[in-house]
Amino acid sequence: MSTVRLSVNINKIALIRNSRGSNLPDLTQIARDCEAFGAQGITVHPRPDERHVRFDDLPLLKNIVSTEFNIEGNPDARFMREVTQVQPHQATLVPDGPQALTSDQGWDTLKYHDFLVDVVGELQAAGIRVSIFVDADERLVEGAKAVGADRIEFYTGHYAKDFLKNPAEAVKKHAQCAQLAVNLGLGINAGHDLNLQNLNFYKNEVLGLQEVSIGHALVCDALYFGLQNTIQMYLRQLV
Repeated sequence: MSTVRLSVNINKIALIRNSRGSNLPDLTQIARDCEAFGAQGITVHPRPDERHVRFDDLPLLKNIVSTEFNIEGNPDARFMREVTQVQPHQATLVPDGPQALTSDQGWDTLKYHDFLVDVVGELQAAGIRVSIFVDADERLVEGAKAVGADRIEFYTGHYAKDFLKNPAEAVKKHAQCAQLAVNLGLGINAGHDLNLQNLNFYKNEVLGLQEVSIGHALVCDALYFGLQNTIQMYLRQLV
């Protein structure tokens, strides 16, 4: 059993489905299979243009996910309405613009303090655990605590890029901020560009890490190794 939970982001599977206008591959069956193969959670990130996961996928997935269901996204009016109705186990707030290709930064939890207080409170009132996507910056971690978040999710895109040059330096701020988060009573998640090469090092250095959300790299690896084998390969990195 891995010590850090693996939540599989199935957005790229939905992107393939949408490219042909059919239900192949079946997103709910993929979610079931990921869980059967060992995944400890399912993550989706519906965007305003619904280019991969669609909002009408959310209740279907909530009905069949037996581990933990995490919905990521920018908390605009539609996101908030849909997510509070579906009531996933966790909502991860990400500051994506409508045209964003992918998530590339965390929240400025100081600048958006008042907005995040309202959003976090509304989601928690619906019984949903709230995680806020942040960069590895101690001020922003403190800001996440100040707005009432249950967890933070470290944006690991910069870590993944810098890992190729200097792993110890790449992870340094994440390790420091993780210690602060633990001291503040915040749970710790992480995601973005984590893969089979950089995941185990990150897990070993970032003490208190509870969950990673991985989609793009895992789906790419599954093209070569198969979905079942790939999930097991990622789980081994988290032991």
